[in-house]
Amino acid sequence: MAANDKAYVVLQVVLKEKLMGTGSGNLTELEKAINAQAALGYRLHTITTSSSGSKGLVGGDRIQATLVFERLSY
Repeated sequence: MAANDKAYVVLQVVLKEKLMGTGSGNLTELEKAINAQAALGYRLHTITTSSSGSKGLVGGDRIQATLVFERLSY
């Protein structure tokens, strides 16, 4: 089985929270990862997140998203 023919692919995307208010400041990174895998014939199977807390005086919280994709067909 070739590397791009795996039944499942696991990716991790780190999202930085906005400094003011709530919500992620870079959801486009998550969207890009999902769309890139969809173009390769995978669909998002599972997503989990964990927060790592603030990274300094001016940094927002970091959220690590783990995405599991499954191949639609061979």
